[in-house]
Amino acid sequence: MGTNCYDGSIMILDLTLLQTFVRIVEAGGFTAAGEELNMAQSTVSAHLARLEEAVGHRLLRRDSHTITLTEKGERLLGHARTMLRQNQLLRDDLNEESIEGHVRLGIPDDYVGFLPESLGEFEARYPAVRMEVHCGLSVDLLTAVRSGVLDLAVVTRQPNSPGGKVLRREPLVWAGTLEHRVSERDPLPLALSRKGVCIFREQAISALEAAGIRWRIAYTGSSLSGITAAVRAGLAITVVTPSMLDAGLHDLSAHAELPPLGNVEIAIHLAARRPREPVQELYATIERRLGSF
Repeated sequence: MGTNCYDGSIMILDLTLLQTFVRIVEAGGFTAAGEELNMAQSTVSAHLARLEEAVGHRLLRRDSHTITLTEKGERLLGHARTMLRQNQLLRDDLNEESIEGHVRLGIPDDYVGFLPESLGEFEARYPAVRMEVHCGLSVDLLTAVRSGVLDLAVVTRQPNSPGGKVLRREPLVWAGTLEHRVSERDPLPLALSRKGVCIFREQAISALEAAGIRWRIAYTGSSLSGITAAVRAGLAITVVTPSMLDAGLHDLSAHAELPPLGNVEIAIHLAARRPREPVQELYATIERRLGSF
């Protein structure tokens, strides 16, 4: 397929070039994209140059450390993803050996915001696969994977649960409302998960004790929705990752005298048995999507 051709005013773009462009953006650079696509960095650069020539616009701004999308690049990115997804759907539809079966995925409700695109892409590509999503605490989901109740799970890695593959690292921040000024109370009221099941709780308490700040547990919950509801009501503050902040919750780093917190690791775990093909495909989709979130 050529780079582009014109029939009157119709422009046809090479899907290979679009795939390279999307991988540069999602992988965060030319070198990483080349590794994922098994291409030399010079080939990745050449693909981008050909695509920019084809569309007649610069798509990326590059400096020595980062790449950012131009306005035209932002617009093309969404179309490129749609075209690549439709191309995959066409291939799957014509493939007589389409994937069927079922897959059981576990995720904490904290991470639901990470996964809609991954799950939507998977269901679009494999409509014959029946997917079940189970929400719960990371420690419980990991137990379910190890016992074979779940096929795979995305969890917060705990100190006593190594293994799996780390998909990303997220910083922790103190979260609360600005109007209730809860962070000024003594002792500091906290809304956290129950003891022994969440590294967020452990890091919060360790940081406060190291800083000599008195604290008390004002609310104990097993779900993010319950904890954040207590925080929005002004009962306490909590600890989340920036991606978990929603309406009414603010990062208190710039508004309160609170100690810094560490990072957490988000990992994906597979059941010990040989994974079936639908499980392998969902694992690969989540690994690619969440790793570049």
